[in-house]
Amino acid sequence: MRKLLNTLFVLSEDSYLALEGETVLILCGEEKRGQFPLHTLQSILSFSYKGASPALMGACGARGIDLAFLSPRGRFLARVSGEDRGNVLLRKTQYRVSDDENQSCRLARSFIFGKLYNCRWSLERTVRDYPLRVDAEALKRACTSLKETLAPVLETEDMEMLRGLEGKAATAYFSVFNELILNQKETFSFTARTRRPPLDPLNALLSFAYSLLAGDCAAAAESAGLDAYVGFLHRDRPGRASLALDLMEELRGVLADRFVVGLINQKTITGRHFTKSENGAVLLNDEGRKLFLTAWQNRKREELTHPYIKEKMPWGLVPYLQALLLARYLRGDLDGYPPCLWK
Repeated sequence: MRKLLNTLFVLSEDSYLALEGETVLILCGEEKRGQFPLHTLQSILSFSYKGASPALMGACGARGIDLAFLSPRGRFLARVSGEDRGNVLLRKTQYRVSDDENQSCRLARSFIFGKLYNCRWSLERTVRDYPLRVDAEALKRACTSLKETLAPVLETEDMEMLRGLEGKAATAYFSVFNELILNQKETFSFTARTRRPPLDPLNALLSFAYSLLAGDCAAAAESAGLDAYVGFLHRDRPGRASLALDLMEELRGVLADRFVVGLINQKTITGRHFTKSENGAVLLNDEGRKLFLTAWQNRKREELTHPYIKEKMPWGLVPYLQALLLARYLRGDLDGYPPCLWK
């Protein structure tokens, strides 16, 4: 269990939530694992299949406390939403902001700033940790390019210019991505980003990591009462979870990319874990997917100190916290959306 920003995160998949007086009770069998006053909570996120008692769901609804259920792996299942706070009002605000290009650009700047900031420090960390095994000068040049792009990103009020700055920074970042690969270069050398379909093992890993991260971000948005299909940087497109793509931008380099590089450098994934189809697509085989998913779940359990709230939390909760911060910004509780800036 973890309580952040008046949100209770129930992480144990064998936990059952019940009502006792004016408190929520966390049970594992007959064992009491925690107890929290309802009046101190704004929302509850349960990553457990066991669920909650009807009495607790009714109490949350009556008190305006959002109660969201997700699978232990983070897939959104359902939500009990009280009428006092009104997620309808939150979503209507989200739609209005999305339709306003100036307000959308303000949020998009934060997403892109977080992405470039984190990518820069990911490269800086590589130079620091492996100065004799990488082209340090090339990495430093890319870091400088990313750093110089940060100020223009925060200053621009034009969405197309913002996308141009992002594209320029992405080119600098991926131009040195191959330097991050320290082992198995004969199998995982990087030349260019390819997708739909990925044409080499490294791109296959990146695409799989991005799809999992997007799923986590979509579940996070829904659990916070937001519409995962209405974004600000990524515009509306049928069937695309645009807000999930927005939220994942700041986490691509620091979470997905570093995770993939770690799988390769630690030789968790090797060339034998891929298959190639007739159309040239390279994909993970069954054994590779199992290894990948196991490592992904372990990665999400690793902790960081969140730069905004200054508390330790698992990486797997970061998308949920960022979605809550975005919801607070849209409600007017925050002056700006704070991206997760890792260092």
